[in-house]
Amino acid sequence: MSNTTKPIKRNQSLVQLSREHHFSLLFGWKIRQGIKNNTPSARMIPYAEYFWKHHLLPHFREEEEILFIPVSDPLVIKAKEEHEQIRQLIESLSTIQDILAGEKLLRLADQLDKHIRFEERELFPHLEKVLQPDQLERIGKLLKEAAAPEEEDRYEDAFWNLKSSL
Repeated sequence: MSNTTKPIKRNQSLVQLSREHHFSLLFGWKIRQGIKNNTPSARMIPYAEYFWKHHLLPHFREEEEILFIPVSDPLVIKAKEEHEQIRQLIESLSTIQDILAGEKLLRLADQLDKHIRFEERELFPHLEKVLQPDQLERIGKLLKEAAAPEEEDRYEDAFWNLKSSL
């Protein structure tokens, strides 16, 4: 018998957000690779700021201004609090001493991974249960309209590749 994890069946209205989560998990992997390769934080911090501006911030706005609006319960409140913690971590990167930057970047990657896993495994299934089908459909349409045009990570300094870090 296989010991693989069964893929999560996601309501079509939330698939876009799950796809965006994939890119955020990849962001964390890139940061960890950069740290593993001893990439200077001066190369990784601009990437974290780029990713925040072009991917995470628009994603958080989509969730907070579209998905979370119909529901205000402990799981949604937890998600919003985690968004704020990630926001604060990103903002603190520009003022951190180089010696501590790697540790803070690793904390950011870990916290983002934990947050995504919470949303995918707990929050989204919960929202799929508590939201009415017409609400989910309306949310899906609004998310499609609000979708950030840039889905791919187009950052040019691929510091996460060992060869580019040397």
